[in-house]
Amino acid sequence: MDAVASSSVFNSLSSESRLAPESGIVEVVNSARERADLIPLWVGEGDLPTPDFVCDAAIASMRAGETFYTYQRGIPELRTAIAEYHSDLYGGSFDLERFYVTGSGMQAIQIAVTCVISPGDHVLVPTPAWPNLAAAVEIRGGRAIPVPMDFTSAGWSLDIDRLVDAATPQTRAIFLNSPCNPSGWVASRDNIEAILAFARKEGLWIIADEIYARFYFGGGRRAPSFFDVIEPDDRVIFVNSFSKNWAMTGWRVGWLSAPPEMGQVIENLIQYSTSGVPVYSQRAAAAALNEGTGFLDQQLSRAENGRALVLEQFARSERFRFAAPEGAFYAFFGIDGISDTRQLALDLVRETGVGLAPGSAFGDAGQGFLRLCFARREDHVREGLDRIVRWIDGR
Repeated sequence: MDAVASSSVFNSLSSESRLAPESGIVEVVNSARERADLIPLWVGEGDLPTPDFVCDAAIASMRAGETFYTYQRGIPELRTAIAEYHSDLYGGSFDLERFYVTGSGMQAIQIAVTCVISPGDHVLVPTPAWPNLAAAVEIRGGRAIPVPMDFTSAGWSLDIDRLVDAATPQTRAIFLNSPCNPSGWVASRDNIEAILAFARKEGLWIIADEIYARFYFGGGRRAPSFFDVIEPDDRVIFVNSFSKNWAMTGWRVGWLSAPPEMGQVIENLIQYSTSGVPVYSQRAAAAALNEGTGFLDQQLSRAENGRALVLEQFARSERFRFAAPEGAFYAFFGIDGISDTRQLALDLVRETGVGLAPGSAFGDAGQGFLRLCFARREDHVREGLDRIVRWIDGR
């Protein structure tokens, strides 16, 4: 990297592209992805392949010749299915005109950021947080301002006063991921109402990442949402994805929910980036929404079982610092006596074959923690946890 960084070609690139951070998760993945005995609990996906009924919808679309350019905002059938999904989940009526299909949840985030900030603007981001959130802001020329959350054995919590105090005259938006990757924290309705009141008072945008809304362990079908409290003129953009619920991480299909007045702006940004999502991918996504209730229930059940295994196994050793995650499908934990979790993750996968994500990849507030994805088959989760506990106890 040093030789690359000193080259004239590298130095002639824009500062935003040169300073885009390397992924601390990918570093660990690349160190051991070919191990025969690997138990990969490091990335945010389960081990179930996309179900056949979703794949069949894509195949039928391709065979029907749906391989041409299409609606920039998404095909009407998919946008209608998304609107109906929201009506069922949140109650009330949703107009398809507030939904826009994107080429992944990550593109949805990039478009949302592009819509609301200009170079030099600030975005408040409670941390620890998925690193791509801050990177999307920084690549845009903005500045992601971390707002550290508090951790105790009772769980993670967001100090609303600390969030308010972090705002500056340059602040334009708040990015809130709930349920949270990596910590499993879930914003309460009181949290959501307080953040919305602050945003209204200051004229700020909220970018609400509710991708893990269905993975909620507090009872009910979903986590609390800004949909529960917003008015039509509130400045809230929602980002979502098909990746987690329906095992479609490789399909790269997501969506935005935003005020209909933003429609042409969002359409333009899609046009100038991907020019739309392939129709066959959209047919697959529509099938996921229309036919995928049973599969989603299976996903949620696996996550609940994995969570129970984590809590059971971590209780075996007094060295683990952890709290029961309220949502998402990750255990975010520390180990007494070990602070360098980047090196710990590298050592752990080398010596045990269990792949975890280092907490340092999620910002300074993640230092001293590791992330484990438990949305996987029971024997893998059980064996991975057993290896971790035995290895830690032997150190």
